[in-house]
Amino acid sequence: MKAMEDQVVQEEPGYQDDEESFFQDIDLLQKHGINVADIKKLKAVGICTIKGIQMTTRRALSNVKGLSEAKVDKIKEAANKLVEPGFLTAFEYSEKRKMVFHISTGSQEFDKLLGGGIESMAITEAFGEFRTGKTQLSHTLCVTAQLPGPNGYTGGKIIFIDTENTLYLFDFLFWNGVLLFSEHGLHKEKSLTLTHASRPDRLRDIADRFNVDHEAVLDNVLYARAYTSEHQMELLDYVAAKFHEEAGIFKLLVQDFCMLTVLRISVPVFFHYIYLPSMITMQIIDSIMALFRVDFSGRGELAERQQKLAQMLSRLQKISEEYNVAVFVTNQMTADPGATMTFQADPKKPIGGHILAHASTTRISLRKGRGELRIAKIYDSPEMPENEATFAITAGGIGDAKE
Repeated sequence: MKAMEDQVVQEEPGYQDDEESFFQDIDLLQKHGINVADIKKLKAVGICTIKGIQMTTRRALSNVKGLSEAKVDKIKEAANKLVEPGFLTAFEYSEKRKMVFHISTGSQEFDKLLGGGIESMAITEAFGEFRTGKTQLSHTLCVTAQLPGPNGYTGGKIIFIDTENTLYLFDFLFWNGVLLFSEHGLHKEKSLTLTHASRPDRLRDIADRFNVDHEAVLDNVLYARAYTSEHQMELLDYVAAKFHEEAGIFKLLVQDFCMLTVLRISVPVFFHYIYLPSMITMQIIDSIMALFRVDFSGRGELAERQQKLAQMLSRLQKISEEYNVAVFVTNQMTADPGATMTFQADPKKPIGGHILAHASTTRISLRKGRGELRIAKIYDSPEMPENEATFAITAGGIGDAKE
């Protein structure tokens, strides 16, 4: 066991250096005539990097309190001096893509289906009926995202945004000792550190399977309960600030449509059996659509709902690319009344419409099998062919199906 621990603790210096230089801090704008007060205003709305400025429209920047159109033009001009907004060759882009990592689902067959696991710099969506394993997959990712993996991946911390009260671990949320969330809702102080644990048994069972310390696993999961779709959007500003504050730590964002969010961190933490870094690696949102279905009802509000949803998904995609994190979202299903008219075999479909379908990089359809078996199918992917994999829901989370 000691030999195994020594092997896992071994440093990957090249990988760490690449992560630290992945983005440019927004404070570099000071060298180009942008004052500190304006930089603080940008950070307050979750814009903390030069790339983040490029990803934000002039109109959106002008809506930041205290920024005039003249200031916005000056900020944009300074950002373009630091990062050339031009083209890359296909070879240069392929080199950049080498920083992409994968987080294991806990099942080798499931990982093989996805080409290695949940991918960073992308949004992975899993949808299905109740009891198909969406939340169990999210919980398993909360542990596997902390474990070292292939190609120098060191593991890290997780951010879990819960819209359906599925994790049920934390009663209060703190950041640097300041209360941010409680059962009474959002507190205006910006903070992101958690207390735990009202019922952490599920993650403890999964931690036992991988021989890692319970308390260390729980300490590496940052949890927030979203109560409205607006609150859910506000949390993404806190997430972006947290990613910037602990650069290279967050790796996964999980959101259960409700959506789970997990990101990546990299401070070493020693566990009872093996080493786990404390870098935030994933964000989980569970689930991403649940609050939108509540806040916007009827066809009269459908257009507004889809517009807000598109803005959230765009924000998630930018965060995943800006900080090289994996975003995992779960989605609900709805009945399709028109399906019977076209003689479709399955009259149910994932909610969110074309907006969510186009925003998700990889879409996974989950359905029930016999007993604890579940079937995952590639519904849409830019790389992986349409295929299926069978996995099982076990006491230790998602695992391979036994013959």
